[in-house]
Amino acid sequence: MRAMRVPAWPVKAGFGPGAATWVLLQQVVVRGLVAVKFLVIGRILGPSAIGLASVALLAVAIAEALSDTGLAQAVIQGPTPPTRDQTGSVWTTLATRGLLIALLLVACAPLMDAQFHLGGALGLVQLAALLPLLRGLASPAYFIAQRERRFQHIAGIEIAAACVDCTVGVGLALTGMGPYALLLGMMVGEAFKSVLTWTTLAPRPPIRLRWSGIGHYVGFSRWIWASSVIILITNQFDKVVVGKLLGPAQLGAWQMSSKLAQMLLADAAIAMSQYLFPTFAAHHRGGAQAAARLFRIYLGVTALGLALVVIVLRFAAEPLFSLVLGAAWLSAVPLFRIFVINMAISALNSVLASYVRAVGDARAVTVASLIQVATLAVSVPIATQHWGVMGIAWSMTLGLASGAGWMLYRVWRKR
Repeated sequence: MRAMRVPAWPVKAGFGPGAATWVLLQQVVVRGLVAVKFLVIGRILGPSAIGLASVALLAVAIAEALSDTGLAQAVIQGPTPPTRDQTGSVWTTLATRGLLIALLLVACAPLMDAQFHLGGALGLVQLAALLPLLRGLASPAYFIAQRERRFQHIAGIEIAAACVDCTVGVGLALTGMGPYALLLGMMVGEAFKSVLTWTTLAPRPPIRLRWSGIGHYVGFSRWIWASSVIILITNQFDKVVVGKLLGPAQLGAWQMSSKLAQMLLADAAIAMSQYLFPTFAAHHRGGAQAAARLFRIYLGVTALGLALVVIVLRFAAEPLFSLVLGAAWLSAVPLFRIFVINMAISALNSVLASYVRAVGDARAVTVASLIQVATLAVSVPIATQHWGVMGIAWSMTLGLASGAGWMLYRVWRKR
């Protein structure tokens, strides 16, 4: 039947449930709200408070990456959808993981305080521990909705959660909650999102402890886990070094310049990967050539657009920081000019990773991350010795480019 075919045109126009329009709308609204939240809170609190919150979120990122099951991607990529019992096993696994991460973070809070100069702000790390638990309690029906490309529904959930996050976070910052405002906003937003996945999406998994029936996902998901661990090293290495050696204030400046570059460049491609991964996978199930043709179109358009944006942002960096964040943040401008290049490469990497995972080559993403780690291991000591913190930033650029080169090579080999 015609209705069952995957459309040949790369973007399904209009406002149907599976249209890319919903992914783009979600990107604009959600990223816009995230930008408003971080910029407003950053202007109110300053670099030091943002640095304290960043340490707490860094702890969450480390714990989540080290325990990534890869089940979400495996459900989306698999040749057949999971049964109701299998979704129950997925939920049990993810909820258990969230609980264990939360307990680990609470136990490690004193260590984080000592290593990152939190000044006794243990409550930040302990509060952040609730984030992985709330995420783990969400319904696996969300992954099935992504697999089936129900982008309209997904966009509604993400936009509603982002509205709650932004409203609560900014409101609490204005009332004097300090760095806790950022974390509490995220917590309430994640809790609301988890509730929506249970109340608005089907099929609902059975709520009982069950781990069996999902062994066939392990072959694919183990590469997702390995990739997550390696990406953790590449993405969080800089924050660990800056936070430990220079303290929260310098970490806040580093984090805000990185975050602003990410919001302006990489977030669009990362969000678009929610459309690209299941779409590439669907095309690949229908024929490898169709998926390859679609990938080439997206990669070319993305590369051209990113190049133009990078040029504009590098020229506009200083007035942008002065206008948006204020004079207290101008020291971060040189870093921002490097980060826009880094985030542009990251955006290209998200398109590349979506494709190679969709065609079943999750190993290629892991190897790309290993190449990036090796590049950093060689270049960071030399670059730091000659150029200090700017050298670390340029080393990240070299590492990202090397990973992208490997994935492009793998794509070319599959032609």
